[in-house]
Amino acid sequence: MTVHSRNSASAGVGRREIENRSVRWDPSRAGDAYARGLWVRETLAEALDRAALSTPDRVLIVDGEIELTAADLRRRALVLAARLLERAPRGAVVSFMLPNWHEAALIYLATTLAGMVAHPILPSLRDRELKFMLDDVDSRLIFVPADLRGHDYVAMMDRVVADLPSPPEVVVLRGPAGRHTAFEVLETGDIAPLPMLEPDAVRMILYTSGTTGMPKGVMHTHNSIHALVRQLQAHWLIEPGDVFLVPSPVSHIGGSIYAFEIPLLLGTTAVLMERWEADPGLTLMRRHGCTHMAGATPFLEQLLAAAKSADDNLPDLKVFICGGAAVPPSLIRAAADWFAKARVTRVYGSTEVPVTTVGVLEAEAVDLAAETDGRPGVAEVHLIDADEAVAETGEVRARGPQMLVGYLHPEDEATVFDADGFYRTGDLGRWDDGCLVISGRAKDIIIRKGENIAPKEIEDILVTHPRIAEIAVVGLPDVTTGERACAVIVPRDGEAPNVIELGAFLREAGLASFKIPEQVAVLDALPKNDAGKVLKHVLRADLTRGAA
Repeated sequence: MTVHSRNSASAGVGRREIENRSVRWDPSRAGDAYARGLWVRETLAEALDRAALSTPDRVLIVDGEIELTAADLRRRALVLAARLLERAPRGAVVSFMLPNWHEAALIYLATTLAGMVAHPILPSLRDRELKFMLDDVDSRLIFVPADLRGHDYVAMMDRVVADLPSPPEVVVLRGPAGRHTAFEVLETGDIAPLPMLEPDAVRMILYTSGTTGMPKGVMHTHNSIHALVRQLQAHWLIEPGDVFLVPSPVSHIGGSIYAFEIPLLLGTTAVLMERWEADPGLTLMRRHGCTHMAGATPFLEQLLAAAKSADDNLPDLKVFICGGAAVPPSLIRAAADWFAKARVTRVYGSTEVPVTTVGVLEAEAVDLAAETDGRPGVAEVHLIDADEAVAETGEVRARGPQMLVGYLHPEDEATVFDADGFYRTGDLGRWDDGCLVISGRAKDIIIRKGENIAPKEIEDILVTHPRIAEIAVVGLPDVTTGERACAVIVPRDGEAPNVIELGAFLREAGLASFKIPEQVAVLDALPKNDAGKVLKHVLRADLTRGAA
């Protein structure tokens, strides 16, 4: 429900030590979440036990020709959990840098059963980001593919662990492990007694880009994730027997929920796609009778084009959730018109407060589904103006039982939460008939194909280029990717590097390919204010006008 007035009654946020991690804690709001059944004493371990006992043959995960039943998943997760506990203590961080493979679900569940903390990492990241995260989170194990799309992960891990003061054990899947551990070694042996789990303990850490350049570790608990799943059950027409197509990365909060949580908690099946391609995706949706899919704008655009080309209305599809970047209203209307029974809607959220809005799924409310980012679900949402007052337009702030319990380093929270415990999103919004409309971003973040890119991280590398005197990286609208990164360069005594040279320089520095700018603009000087701050809004406006 939308909240338009300030409420400080529950502003008793302090800190609490739970299993050796310091988390943000508001006793009043925690009590309310438990009273509403959004937080519970049961963890995913009990849900796995129950599924394996009551419906042992129910398929939870589909990965190509591999199908994992509830009994299979529990048996294999128990063995793997025992091997993890032989290598690291309860509470340790277990990283996995995997695409949407069924092994990721096994690792996630085994980590949970062992009382450890799961740390999913995008497989598209490279040496620079990986070294930072593994050191920052003190990872004790990391699972990687031997090779994926031509990239040698074993060689990368050789380089990365050599530079870490306390390197994790490297476990390699689907190929030669080199000097590291083969995944098969951890899939053998006996099960062992497992620890009792605390539902308010941190169980997952995901890194998110911020305006300061380097990513921050976002902490979620069993219960914050449970609240998110119950919200989706209430608002996204999810029933036992439904089937999710999951092309969104399982290293994101969304993909992880659809693949790892909802099958156990809500009785669904997850059909994994290693990499999104529209025609194979359409085939999988037909083959498995997929009822739900969520993805960024390009996913919906491409699925709609493929479905029209095949003259297929996907009669089993009930819901398509679109978010992560700008979503054209015309796309929502076209998809809702084409897909026979589906409700198609925009949503808004972040790693910190996942699914802040749940969309608009009423059949008669297509206009609101297309023109807005939906209604808040279990989260409270305020729009705060420049005077720190609740308004009809302003910065979007949110809090709810599905929100993070803090960052890995408490000092990163200094300006992130307001006095009432609301998360400052940095996004700007307005209300429209009880629905939120995101109108812009105060934060300097580029969202390309649903991936967050922090310009400062790129700028910090490019400023060291010998032919660059000044640099600013800005996001520009792009019909295919939502936004593209443009490097605006003031050259140093000569010609500026072109896109190809820039890409080579950034790759050499270990930057992930998806963060590399796709466009270069050259200026004699960057526009700045009196304090010397680069006026990126001026750059964006000028470059957008020039493109038009």
